[in-house]
Amino acid sequence: MLKYESVAELVQEAEKRGLKISEVVLADQAEAMELSPLEVYEKMEIDFMVMQASVEAGQKETQRSMSGLTGGEGFKMKTYAEKTGGLCGSFLSKAIARALAVAGCNASMGRIVAAPTAGSCGILPGCLISLQEDKGIPEKDVVMSMFTAGAFGMVIARRASIAGAQGGCQAECGSAAAMAAAALVEVMGGSPAQCADACAIAIANQLGLVCDPVAGLVEIPCIKRNVSGLVIAFSSADLALAGIEARIPADECLDAMRKVGDTMPEALKETAKGGLASTPTGLKLQKQVFS
Repeated sequence: MLKYESVAELVQEAEKRGLKISEVVLADQAEAMELSPLEVYEKMEIDFMVMQASVEAGQKETQRSMSGLTGGEGFKMKTYAEKTGGLCGSFLSKAIARALAVAGCNASMGRIVAAPTAGSCGILPGCLISLQEDKGIPEKDVVMSMFTAGAFGMVIARRASIAGAQGGCQAECGSAAAMAAAALVEVMGGSPAQCADACAIAIANQLGLVCDPVAGLVEIPCIKRNVSGLVIAFSSADLALAGIEARIPADECLDAMRKVGDTMPEALKETAKGGLASTPTGLKLQKQVFS
């Protein structure tokens, strides 16, 4: 049985068996849950279907959050991507639209998959659904990669944190970007070690990111941070697939993330007392919502 206490354990076990990390994790979870691998796979397949539905719901022109602070971002970005291709290119622009859509679906009380949290819910689906729909990657491969993402998420939760209230947004969007980066590498044929490199690079690039939700709501700047997390996931995966190694091992990056979160002031950990939440406009929006 896997302990999910280190990324190194996942890589070593996969390399020892000559398998992908997802294959090792699927077998391990099936044993732990006393289910067949097919039954466990089908549960994950349902999660992927929920992600797809969240993208569809969040890309509607009429999508609005309960507070009224945000809404329609997914629709606007999708329209822009289809019309112009965007500065980032059509593929990445459409992926950004999907990340916005899922985060918007969450803000409007729609059904989403916390991956690993509601505040970071757009990153993993934005990455993986884009591979399936725009790159033609078979759905089975995409769903399998979610086991890799989940395993990395379990390690992050145990070794560092996935909660903004404990570690800031590095623990939410940072963790999601790291999970997505590892999954992307596996889908594109990378090795288990390259999955770990992608995870480490993604964590390093969001180390210290604070959690400062305006009015205490998971909308501003959370929705747009899902976009930056998605872009970091893609770039981290590409770096790893190019053979560029992380100079600091993934587990050490997670230990650093934990220490940074522990030293972060309370005002920057989901309290809405610091950062963007405490700006004049942020306070004005808070008054608007609660008045």
